[in-house]
Amino acid sequence: MTEPTGMNDRGPDDGTRRAGTGTGSHTGGVELRHLRCFLAVADEGSVTRAAARLRITQPAASRTLAALEDALGARLVDRSTHHLTLTAAGRAFRDRAAVAVAAFEDALDAGRSVRRPLRLGHAWAAAGLATTSLLRRWRAAHPDVPLELLRIDDRTAGLTRGAVDVAVLRGPVDVPGLVTELLHTERRVAAVPADSPLAERPALTLADLAHHTIALNPVSGTTTLGLWPAEARPTSTVTVANTDDWLAAIAADRAVGVTATATPDMHPHPAVAYRPLTDAPPLPVVLAWRDTPSRHPSVADLVTLAHEIADESP
Repeated sequence: MTEPTGMNDRGPDDGTRRAGTGTGSHTGGVELRHLRCFLAVADEGSVTRAAARLRITQPAASRTLAALEDALGARLVDRSTHHLTLTAAGRAFRDRAAVAVAAFEDALDAGRSVRRPLRLGHAWAAAGLATTSLLRRWRAAHPDVPLELLRIDDRTAGLTRGAVDVAVLRGPVDVPGLVTELLHTERRVAAVPADSPLAERPALTLADLAHHTIALNPVSGTTTLGLWPAEARPTSTVTVANTDDWLAAIAADRAVGVTATATPDMHPHPAVAYRPLTDAPPLPVVLAWRDTPSRHPSVADLVTLAHEIADESP
């Protein structure tokens, strides 16, 4: 069984196969290259960036995506804006496409002498200060299985769409089909502009932040207005898409934020001060993976090592 590469059996800049060539896996005209192209577009939010990632031309990527939509009889991508977004049908299909591609890769792994890398996702802060220890101890114990750390800005750090095998997640996780194990909890801290009066205090409370604009990351963050009592919630917010934008908003004195203690360790910023937040509940930090027979065979080993390191941490 061979995977179609989409490179040897098509003409220059051509997003479709030549008739009668190739023996790749396909069903009803849909092949793995169609799924890979769609997933790349979904991840990148751009056909151009997806094409660069796949090492094909932009016209070829556009035609491959269009061919997939034609085969499915559904529009998967909304092209009405500069930054492409998925339609409702596209969001539903993304998870199924990711599972299909992951299952194909897992099937190939069974016949390979060297296992494919184990992909560990996170949206921000990874495993905090334990990240380096986790990566180094894994390499020493499992030199035949590379551990790749991937930052992916979504609620499950790419886990539900098959971009990673395991993910470090913060906050409650209630996603069907995922298995989770608690590693530890982290205290919350406030993030404020380093030159603001709030930064002069040794510690802060939720009430201290309530009259300021709050930076919220609905894509992968854990802070919502529900963190504050109903009668004392902030009235001004600014929405950001990732940790970098969150830090930039606070550094520019546009907002303040709430995060976990791992954030200042992994994302220090000279213009942002972190202060203990004394009355906010702690955040659970969990390892999560998909509950499927095709999961990576080294998931259990990673979970065991992560628990060992968490138990050794103060």
